[in-house]
Amino acid sequence: MHKTNKLLCYLAFGILPTLGFAQEKQDKDAPPANWYNLDFQKDGVMGISTEKAYELLKGRKSTPVVVAVLDSGVDIKHEDLKDVLWTNPKEIPGNGKDDDGNGYIDDIHGWNFLGNANGENVVYDNLEVTRLIRLYEPKYISVLPTTPLSEKERREFVAYQKMITEYTSKMDEAQFGKLNYVRLKEEFDSILKGLNKEPKDITKADLDNLQTTSDRQKMAIRIAKKEMDKTSFEKFYEDLKEGATYFADQVDYHLNKEYDSRKIIGDNYDDATERNYGNSQVTGPDAEHGTHVAGIIGAKRNNKVGVNGVADNIQIMTVRNVPNGDERDKDVANAIRYAVDNGARVINMSFGKGYVYNKKTVDEAIKYAATKDVLLVHAAGNDSKDNDIVKNYPMKYYTDSLDAVVGEAKNWITVGATGWKVDGDLLAEFSNYGYRSVDVFAPGVKINSTVPGSKYKDQQGTSMASPVVAGLAALIRSYYPELSAEQVKDVILKSVTKVDQKVKIKSETGSKRVYLDEISVSGGIVNAYKAVVEANKLSPKKK
Repeated sequence: MHKTNKLLCYLAFGILPTLGFAQEKQDKDAPPANWYNLDFQKDGVMGISTEKAYELLKGRKSTPVVVAVLDSGVDIKHEDLKDVLWTNPKEIPGNGKDDDGNGYIDDIHGWNFLGNANGENVVYDNLEVTRLIRLYEPKYISVLPTTPLSEKERREFVAYQKMITEYTSKMDEAQFGKLNYVRLKEEFDSILKGLNKEPKDITKADLDNLQTTSDRQKMAIRIAKKEMDKTSFEKFYEDLKEGATYFADQVDYHLNKEYDSRKIIGDNYDDATERNYGNSQVTGPDAEHGTHVAGIIGAKRNNKVGVNGVADNIQIMTVRNVPNGDERDKDVANAIRYAVDNGARVINMSFGKGYVYNKKTVDEAIKYAATKDVLLVHAAGNDSKDNDIVKNYPMKYYTDSLDAVVGEAKNWITVGATGWKVDGDLLAEFSNYGYRSVDVFAPGVKINSTVPGSKYKDQQGTSMASPVVAGLAALIRSYYPELSAEQVKDVILKSVTKVDQKVKIKSETGSKRVYLDEISVSGGIVNAYKAVVEANKLSPKKK
């Protein structure tokens, strides 16, 4: 599930559960446009010095690099992306045949593992915890602590009990949130109808002059006026609608044990070796998240349209495997394999979840990518947690049947998120971290990028930080194609910018201040200019 802007963050007069649209706390003012590509010394914001890197690369030839975006889908008609799409050279569009024999019919720009051959597509799915409870409940719902169980069953039972506790908490919050946000939205729908105005035209004076008809309406107006001290009514109303939709989706789909969308796809879900399912509709029903990610990586640079991606010689391959809900391990593994087999050199994965169903099949796909020299870049997660303690799947660690670590993927980078100011809030408030489990940090706050319909939007989360690093990896692989995936990772980690600034993190005992080298492997923020300098040291083709 891509939790980019679905964290829990703002409180409305104590009657609503907190709702997060990407942690607005750090957005007291706006950074300059394209800030994640800018340079701290020149521009005063903690970007990754992309533009400075290209000055150093002048005169050096580059080769196109295929980057796979494993996500919710990408708007392949977007004005800033249509010229940088991967196109399968061996496939004939629209003839209903598998021309290249790779097992996927009409996969012109990638593949959609969340659909069927009839063109139907999955929109919603459960959280993994919901699916696991549905799996374990028939076996363990009546088990007592004294019931005889095997060692394996005892582990499953203990895990099941933990899942039930978490699930119950999530459902209580979601039901409360759905009730209150939907009610509040209904109040404002009535207010808007009475005023006969569009949300963009509503002022505080309109609300002051409104003749209220109930205590609930009075309360709604107080909430709106307080929020309008920080933002416009239109933005408040949009957030309110998103909140109502978010909690409704949680109750109706994510946490609904009776809902199972897998029948739409029609595969044998328990057969993890099954790969040839889905369809070629790579945009899917909701491509906002994936389109935003794709733009950060490689939106057409310097075309006087929209935004500049990080990489300038790129082909974006779209692989749809993330629904509105938690992604499934079988789809993740197949998406990785598809990307690898069809020429991707870098894979971005801006998704994650707290539980896993079939880690083995994902581990095998990661190992397969390693054998083909493909670099995988993954978002650390948006729960303000320590990934060394709280799991975020998929991950770079290989584990056995007892969940013991038995190895580590060398072709993997995990990315946390930072903001543009070098102060105590440099680490994004929502970002996960981890001394061993999170490799680097990258810009992930208030990132402007592409969204469907040739539009642009600010979003934030580690989902935005990950494609910054994927774009940097593609840049290096483009200008230094002789470097291996492991060497590219090494270059990126060795060339980070380190800051003499403690940042705030949340811990089990509250909040504390730490340095970045206490909460990550590299101890810093990626830097494209320094990465190019580092790559030059390794390259036999120096210029």
